Amino acid sequence: MAVKKLSESFCKISSEVVQKWGSMKQTGVSLRYMMDFGSNPTDKNLLISAQFLHKELPIRIARRAIELETLPYGLSEKPAVLKVRDWYLESFGELRSFPDIKDSSDELAFTQMIKMIKVRHNNVVPAMALGVQQLKKDLNPKVLPGDLEEIHQFLDRFYMSRIGIRMLIGQHVALHDPNPQPGRVGHIHCKMSPMEVAENASEDARAICLREYGSAPDVNIYGDPDFTFPYVSSHLHLMVFELVKNSLRAVQERFMNSDNDVPPVRIIVADGVEDVTIKISDEGGGIPRSGLPKIFTYLYSTAKNPLEEKTDLEGATEGVIMAGYGYGLPISRLYARYFGGDLQIISMEGYGTDAYLHLSRLGDSQEPLP
Repeated sequence: MAVKKLSESFCKISSEVVQKWGSMKQTGVSLRYMMDFGSNPTDKNLLISAQFLHKELPIRIARRAIELETLPYGLSEKPAVLKVRDWYLESFGELRSFPDIKDSSDELAFTQMIKMIKVRHNNVVPAMALGVQQLKKDLNPKVLPGDLEEIHQFLDRFYMSRIGIRMLIGQHVALHDPNPQPGRVGHIHCKMSPMEVAENASEDARAICLREYGSAPDVNIYGDPDFTFPYVSSHLHLMVFELVKNSLRAVQERFMNSDNDVPPVRIIVADGVEDVTIKISDEGGGIPRSGLPKIFTYLYSTAKNPLEEKTDLEGATEGVIMAGYGYGLPISRLYARYFGGDLQIISMEGYGTDAYLHLSRLGDSQEPLP
């Protein structure tokens, strides 16, 4: 069925057109530019933004569609990956067939369309994860995750590009909000408190830990509660949530049958000149050195795999995709790198793990465009 649908898509858009757009140069934007531009969402600015996206989005989407055709080890043929490719081609076709944007009514129609494109792509991460799982089942067990370097590099590019596409669409759509939250420019929080985001993300992670184990270690947060800087708080929430969730699980499992006091997870927020660094420390026993290279691959997880239980992608939501199939850490690192930061994990086997989340506070770095 997927293949049939694809050939229908290709009737509407020839592969030459996709190739042509995919070979065009992408244009990156910085957090600071998004903030400056969006702080005055006049009709004229919204029109300029829509005209930019009308040309930029098909280039980015075409690049991913082309890559989805040529993945190694037969990954391109997996049903879940064919489905993702269909979504990309459909979105490319819609963007290309949308006429030039000349006035506000064109701009509003375009905004509605890209809003629907964003929804269509909600389940790309679980779909790709399912495709990789299907591939893992078929592969010779002698092929180790390290041998699948090409697939890891593709997924890094693919998900980084997806973060950028969703940020651009989300930012443009949010500028239409008739009652924007004070201190926000679209998705960007001009005076975001990393302490506050860390508290909320920790509470969410503890709730999951409580649900799963019946109890959860404490999380202690240290830093200046008055310190703020411009950032996308939903990105930071996602990263801190993922790191704290991993720490809670490690501590909980290590001390589950112990009479000793359960040590808290500690979060330290440091405000530097160039970077804001958030350190998340646990005493969950650490990761053996041989396991460290695996933690940023897409084929490794110590948790139970939810995809084996649930293969219906239509019902999945963006919220549940971070738990259990080994994607939390590599995707969190991409979110950090998207605005010029990084994520590092340092482990002491037999004691615990420190995660260092570096966030660039200058806001000038261009999107890394794969």
